[in-house]
Amino acid sequence: MAEPTKTTTTTGDIAHPTGRPAGGTAGTGFWVVGAVLVLLMLSSSVPSALYVLYQQKWGLSSGTITVVFALYAVTVLAGLLLFGSLSDTLGRRPVLAAALVLAIVSMGLFAGAQGLGLLLAARAVQGLAVGLATGAMGAALLELTPRSRPALGAQVNSAGPTVGIGLGGLGAGLLVQYGPAPTVLSYALLVGAFALTLVGVVRMGESAPGLRGGRFRVAPHRIRIPPGAGGRFAVLVLTIVAVWSVGGFYLSLGPHLALSLLRSTNYLVGGATVALLAGAATAAQLLLGRTEALRTAVVGLLGLLAGLALVLLALGLGSAPVFLGATAVLGAGWGAAFLGSFRALSTLADPAHRGELTAAVYVFAYLAMSVPSVLAGMLTNVHGLHRTSVGFMAAVAGVCALALIVTLRLSARTRAEGRTA
Repeated sequence: MAEPTKTTTTTGDIAHPTGRPAGGTAGTGFWVVGAVLVLLMLSSSVPSALYVLYQQKWGLSSGTITVVFALYAVTVLAGLLLFGSLSDTLGRRPVLAAALVLAIVSMGLFAGAQGLGLLLAARAVQGLAVGLATGAMGAALLELTPRSRPALGAQVNSAGPTVGIGLGGLGAGLLVQYGPAPTVLSYALLVGAFALTLVGVVRMGESAPGLRGGRFRVAPHRIRIPPGAGGRFAVLVLTIVAVWSVGGFYLSLGPHLALSLLRSTNYLVGGATVALLAGAATAAQLLLGRTEALRTAVVGLLGLLAGLALVLLALGLGSAPVFLGATAVLGAGWGAAFLGSFRALSTLADPAHRGELTAAVYVFAYLAMSVPSVLAGMLTNVHGLHRTSVGFMAAVAGVCALALIVTLRLSARTRAEGRTA
């Protein structure tokens, strides 16, 4: 699709594609949106550090905990598919503002939860907020990227989620273990942080080009794989499935597994496990940011296989140090595999249909994040956490091995055709 004709009005260091002066500079708006992305992802991982505490206080099973987690993934997907393109009509700023209001509501529900009902409601509203904001954040970061650093928008889009997940797990673990009111304080602080970013969003300039205007309506995203790209899509989406199966397991049951292996009652351990996984993923993404996409995916899949093998070794030995090392290796593979496969997938569609392809990718990502973790949680009730974890990691390793084989073949075919991916 041809780029819309744009007129520019310069305000400070920004040229505004809409032709209207903005309420702030490009640099300010870019970092406000970056803060929204990190905070939303941070808030999404905070409950992971508290799941063990919720289980103990309310007598919840591991299966129930994974259902709570899966509800978040399902509502993110629903919000993305129903409202993912809404910011093209209404603008980035109002959509981000609405998402932040929903995020504040969800934090209030979490803070007031005294049982499973409000916990489920809070997770659902939180997922809807993230789904609503995802499209607007991604577009705004690209539109507001500083001219002096043209790659920065893509880098923040890629690394922001893992940075937020890592900070959320570690910060919540610290507050739960050492702060007062462990099931309230983290959420209360996030209410304040979201309120500040809401002010920043209201004051920032609108970046969306060619707003269509019109009444509010629910306009579902089309899910479409470009004609002739089905084979490459199937190959690359295997990696997406493997990556987010691991992510879903760690974000739902990882803290419980870490506490079990470390024989610890310190809630910081659970949060630190999530932070270690996400931190290693972020480091790998930054390190491999300029590496060719398929090569990055192959490196990531090798890292995932090595990490899964080490996790299985740690479970067999009952070794906490091996488990922590395995988590770091697994995280690095997770970050690289996702970065490489997502970048390769994004080349399969022209700009006019990239949103439809992205929607298809996210369907697989969020299903892989939620369905396997729920199954693992249910099996944990029958076979125990240790045996279920072994079976889960072995199954994911099989998916990774298959993905590695077909990705290597795709890479060789791509080189033979003289293409890049």
